[in-house]
Amino acid sequence: MIRISTIFIAICMVLVAASLGLVLYSVAGISGTESAIVALTALTFLILYNAVSMRLRDRTDVGSQIADLSRGTADLARQVAEFGRRLAAVEGKVVSANSAGADRIQAVAGEINELGALVKQLAVSVASHDDMLAASAAAATAEPAGKPADERQAELPLSSGGARNAAAPPAARAPVVASEPAPSRGHAQILAAVKSAVEENRVEIYLQPMVTLPQRKVRFYEAVTRLRDDKDQLLAADDFIAVAESAGLIGRIDNMVMLKCVQVLRRLMVRNKDVGVFCNVAAATLGNPTIFAQCLDFLEANRALASSFVLEFKQATFRNLGPTETEHLAALAQRGFRFSIDHVTDLRIEPRELADRGVRFIKVPAALLLDPRQNTASDIHPSDLSDLLGRFGIDLIAERIEGERAVVDLLDYDVRFGQGFLFAPPRPLRPEGASATGGAAPTKAQESNGSAKSVSVDNPAIDPPRTTGNAALARRVAGPG
Repeated sequence: MIRISTIFIAICMVLVAASLGLVLYSVAGISGTESAIVALTALTFLILYNAVSMRLRDRTDVGSQIADLSRGTADLARQVAEFGRRLAAVEGKVVSANSAGADRIQAVAGEINELGALVKQLAVSVASHDDMLAASAAAATAEPAGKPADERQAELPLSSGGARNAAAPPAARAPVVASEPAPSRGHAQILAAVKSAVEENRVEIYLQPMVTLPQRKVRFYEAVTRLRDDKDQLLAADDFIAVAESAGLIGRIDNMVMLKCVQVLRRLMVRNKDVGVFCNVAAATLGNPTIFAQCLDFLEANRALASSFVLEFKQATFRNLGPTETEHLAALAQRGFRFSIDHVTDLRIEPRELADRGVRFIKVPAALLLDPRQNTASDIHPSDLSDLLGRFGIDLIAERIEGERAVVDLLDYDVRFGQGFLFAPPRPLRPEGASATGGAAPTKAQESNGSAKSVSVDNPAIDPPRTTGNAALARRVAGPG
């Protein structure tokens, strides 16, 4: 674009040349043609002079700009060299720190390996002592034949892996939580007891902790349902669920259990925000639109607890989902509730499909995980199951753990959570208002069933059962991690 100054200079040159020709024509008396030639000549010289002067001025400006650019390039080169020197120094420090850290990590790994070998040796020793104690306990219980059957049953260990409870004093043994119905009870008697318990709100929940491994810190609680009949006798879930489902009462029981679980969870979260409660839901409740609508309304009102309130279903329920059940599960998942699967009978698991449905926990019996026959019966080795589920956001929980040997083997399988009588049996809640030490006075039926020991919701930590000296030493050597 032509600048205004250039236009002005061109106009001035034309005026000067025209003025010169006019002066020569009027004053000197030169003819018009000669005056025009002189004027054009003068205009040409002026144009050449202006072009040469402008070229010289531009060359001077370009030279100064090139000099400035050279100085800037030199400064930039010096700065780049300085940054390179600093970067080389930082890389040298990082390399030296990494080498020192690698050496420390190797040293720590060697110590951990040595401690692991020591713990395994101690675990083998503990297992052999447990076997001997189990044999001696069986012999001791066989001698006093004159004792009542319930006393002999209370003195027996919970399993072959829990013989250390028999060696402990009677006060340290884990109580038997629920009583089995008398053999004389028939279907009609159980049905009458279930109806009476539901009508009079004698539905109780027992809490069994789920702990982290190997720290054994309580992370979740499972709510175990119990019914109390008019004779103050307890009915376990396995005894009344089938009867309640056939009579159409399981939905009301699940509603009562959900209400109690939410109440317990709210009281637990006052002291610990990281605690969670697992609540079992029957397949009949999930498939009944009327009953499920009531449950969904209640859960919607308590949506704030969705991250800590886990709904638990059987593996068979998930394998036999119909359109109604699938829609109901999706409604729960949309509201943020998470699911757990228990009663696992085999390891043919599709983690991607379960994760898409909202499953975040799978509880597998420890005996099933440690069964060598599962290596050929399942699509994946049990030792790789925890890592496979973890890639889809699902945590593996080993349940029904009853011996220290099982804990050591499960740690090799990278199992993060455990549940079982080894840590604590299901225990009833202490009634509100009971003292932290004494609690409510147990009834005669509770004493006979071994369920007098209760758990305070305000202080829900369940004391783990006592172990032999070798087992305690093994855990002490293993450390908190």
